[in-house]
Amino acid sequence: MTNTETRIIDGYPFIPYTHPTYSDEEMVRRSSEYYLWLNQRRTVRDFSDRPIPFPVIENLLLAASTSPSGAHKQPWTFCVVSNGHLKSEIRLAAEKEEKESYENRMSREWLDDLKPLQTDWRKPFLEVAPYLIVVFKKAYDLTPDGKKKNNYYVNESVGLACGFLLTAIHHAGLVALTHTPNPMNFLTSLLRRPENERPFLLIPVGYPNKETYVPKLDRKNLSEILVTY
Repeated sequence: MTNTETRIIDGYPFIPYTHPTYSDEEMVRRSSEYYLWLNQRRTVRDFSDRPIPFPVIENLLLAASTSPSGAHKQPWTFCVVSNGHLKSEIRLAAEKEEKESYENRMSREWLDDLKPLQTDWRKPFLEVAPYLIVVFKKAYDLTPDGKKKNNYYVNESVGLACGFLLTAIHHAGLVALTHTPNPMNFLTSLLRRPENERPFLLIPVGYPNKETYVPKLDRKNLSEILVTY
């Protein structure tokens, strides 16, 4: 059997897989460089309205879709919004929920924890960013005749895909924000999504504004996140 042939195992096709390997020294170097690069990623709230070529967005979503998923069900839908009127509707609905959260739903401890970030219920970036990517999770799939088919580990799978997406956005030289207005049911209505989909995450994507500031924060050091056995 050559390395280009497909092998059938219990009736299912399998293809050969190879992946480059490196010396110990090269792995240390590459992993360190990747960390230093990724450590530059920050959540940004000050967006430019500078346009982005749509093929970039398509490539970002293709990268996100390489994420692993339970039973390879790929239980996600990425809705891309660029229409100005629809972005305004999303902003109004999101700010309504956020205002209620900041004024009535959030505990004092929660509000205190948010102070270093200086956030509030106002979300102008939802109109300014050239694209909004609204990620929906599929609680189940539907067959052409309307029957339900189970998906597995949906939250975990969609969360992984969103992580891949954020890294791809950073790699493309763009910035993003993970926005989770609660509740998010208005996104289902505004985007007319089917009954099997639930809103998971709202991600504005774009260039940072000419003058952009982010909170001066420290990430946890290795001793706080690593446990060895």
